[in-house]
Amino acid sequence: MAAPNILFLMTDQMQGRVLDPDHPCLTPNFDRLAARGVRLAKAYTPNAVCSPARASLMTGLLPHSHGVLEVIHCVDEDQCCLRTERPHWAQRLQEAGYRTGYFGKWHVERSNDLTQFGWQVDGGKKSERSRAASAGGSGKGSGTFTLRGTNEHPEGYRDSLLYGVTDVPPENRGVGITTDLALRFLREQTDGAAPWCCFVSITEPHDPFVTGEEAFSRYDVDDVELSPNVGNDLAGQPGLYRKAGQTWKGMTQRQKQEAAVCYWASITEIDAQYGRLLDLLETSGQLDDTIVVLTSDHGELLGAHGLYCKNVSGFEEVYNIPMIVSGPGVEEGVLSDARVGLHDLCPTLLELADAEAIDVPDSRSFASALRDGSGSAGDFTRGFAEYHGGRCRLTQRVIWDGAWKLCWNGFDFDELYNLDDDPFEMDNRIDDAEADVHVRSLMQFAWKVVADTGDAALLNSHYPILRLAPYGPDLA
Repeated sequence: MAAPNILFLMTDQMQGRVLDPDHPCLTPNFDRLAARGVRLAKAYTPNAVCSPARASLMTGLLPHSHGVLEVIHCVDEDQCCLRTERPHWAQRLQEAGYRTGYFGKWHVERSNDLTQFGWQVDGGKKSERSRAASAGGSGKGSGTFTLRGTNEHPEGYRDSLLYGVTDVPPENRGVGITTDLALRFLREQTDGAAPWCCFVSITEPHDPFVTGEEAFSRYDVDDVELSPNVGNDLAGQPGLYRKAGQTWKGMTQRQKQEAAVCYWASITEIDAQYGRLLDLLETSGQLDDTIVVLTSDHGELLGAHGLYCKNVSGFEEVYNIPMIVSGPGVEEGVLSDARVGLHDLCPTLLELADAEAIDVPDSRSFASALRDGSGSAGDFTRGFAEYHGGRCRLTQRVIWDGAWKLCWNGFDFDELYNLDDDPFEMDNRIDDAEADVHVRSLMQFAWKVVADTGDAALLNSHYPILRLAPYGPDLA
């Protein structure tokens, strides 16, 4: 059988739950993609920050292994940039005869030379191709805002835009410009002589949540029902979360509804643009021969627990990401509960493409779950994520096993949730003696991951001040 084509659709900061059938976010093209493949409802990101998560996707490695622990513009280069010696799945595809092209947000290192990572056609945001396409286009902050929402900061800090409605149409913003670049690449792949991989990386719906007037008008702000945990006072949860919430404490109910609609409308715009790519493949007869992946680097709090943006919490709004996979050999119309990570896509894509694997202990292929009609083949019940503090040096690990979830926090007391009983994470059961058996089991798994992947910074933390876990590495 001929190698399948690969269309990889990436968003930035998109919640997994917006793909739920009963969610108010309008995504008709994502819905038709889910009908053609497997939607992984419990997919998660291995890191809550863009650059580490994207580097994990590219390499199959956890952040402590690939070394990208922060967004690329914040700290020294040696702490935030992916090194070329880390194998990248695009390199494996190129070696297998694929034509590869990357378009849009890159954000894993500073050279912005994507060709050294296996992408033959470089359409990253800093490339000549992208700059030429963007000439005359408008960014998020341009045009006239017909609705504008800011959060008020303490004295001495600038207020910042959180959401807005612009009169600039999507085709003149990044969401449309990046899609146009990808369309150009796909139209060039007409001879069928070689399989291709097209990676499309859109910056939206990352904050500020900016959308066009047409998409915004499809929603009624007054009818918006906010998530049940928006009013959570965070009692019994880490004090750092409450401190972070001070930034947003002045928002009114109406402003929270407007922010939600701008976020959803931005996703609706993405859905329409990515629908253009699916339409092209369908009309050209290539869709049935193409693996299509839709996912995001991480989620967005969107007012949950009184918080916005992403980091400084281990909540599902941030860690649960959208993920749909369709194409040859993949079952159709399956909703899977397999707990798979963004980094697990690396070995999965290589297996589906029958390309040489990247041999690392950090990730594993879930191709078996995609080929199984139940979507549950294999033991995909556990997950492990890590956060290294962003601009503030904090330590957090997030561990899942079935319904149970542990946030192992180096900055404050830990958190334990049962996601079946408490899907909005309002009841921290870390002090519940009856639940301690789950804490022990989750920590056993966490220490196994730490040991297997060589996270020496944790495994060798024998000094008293670094004894951060409820159970130590010698847990029997």
